[in-house]
Amino acid sequence: MADSKVNDILLFMSVAETGNFTTAGRAFGLSRSTAGKAVTRLEDRYGARLLNRTTRAVSLTEAGQRLYAQGEAIRVAIAAADARMEVSDGIPKGTLRIAAPDALGRRLVLPVIKKFQTTWPDIRFEISFSDTISRIVEDGFDLAIRVGVTTPDASLISRTLRMEKTLLCASPEYFTGRKVPKNIDQLSTHDLLQFSSVAKRQTWSLHDASSFLSTVSGRVSLRLDSAEGLREAALAGMGIALLPATLVKEELRAERLVQVLPDIDCGDVPIVAIYPHKKFLEPRVRRFIDALVADFSLGGANDVSQRVDQL
Repeated sequence: MADSKVNDILLFMSVAETGNFTTAGRAFGLSRSTAGKAVTRLEDRYGARLLNRTTRAVSLTEAGQRLYAQGEAIRVAIAAADARMEVSDGIPKGTLRIAAPDALGRRLVLPVIKKFQTTWPDIRFEISFSDTISRIVEDGFDLAIRVGVTTPDASLISRTLRMEKTLLCASPEYFTGRKVPKNIDQLSTHDLLQFSSVAKRQTWSLHDASSFLSTVSGRVSLRLDSAEGLREAALAGMGIALLPATLVKEELRAERLVQVLPDIDCGDVPIVAIYPHKKFLEPRVRRFIDALVADFSLGGANDVSQRVDQL
């Protein structure tokens, strides 16, 4: 049947994109075996091998490349039909799957979701709060919120939501018996807490009062793949952390943390929305991105600076 062939083609495309039958099947709520059978049916139907299979990876054959190109047209047509149907009554519908950093996601994204669902109650959300960088397309997300990521894969689009000021901070208890650093060089005698993931290790590049850029080379006593974890480590007196102002403003105001080297410019990091490159962006995705932009613009870099100065 025509509809089953379309499903097989979409499954085949997912296998080609993820390089993995298990992941491709999971994206459709199906098993690895079902994804494999879909590709086999297509190969039998067209009398050509579509994928080169090894124990480690799969790749497109020449015939597979031709079918994949045709499948893109099918996918665009389906997306266009979905988009037109969703806006036929002016009400976005469906499920919006979002990946966001744990700490900032809870503080910045959840309030936007609450407002959005008040306006559009037919939208359902599935959220993954994690500092691990997700493969957006392969893992089936419509949208990802990321900090510091400005050049995603060519198949993705990024939109800056706002620039976030970063601050050096530590707990007052950390400085018991220690000298508070007076300049960037003195950071080398302190315990530093830094972010680290599989893809990237955080480094600190700071500007002094003369705008001279220095790369800090202190001893890193702890690396974590969680901004929330770094904040908790700083609160526990384990060292000095460099964190987004939004994440620590309440602790600074309550004096559970103190700002270190307040006259030093620690730089800004972009908070960006990343989503798949599509000719027709689903209304629920487009409207939610617009909601993020509107909400985040209320707390841009200048506003953050002013709030921190008032702490």
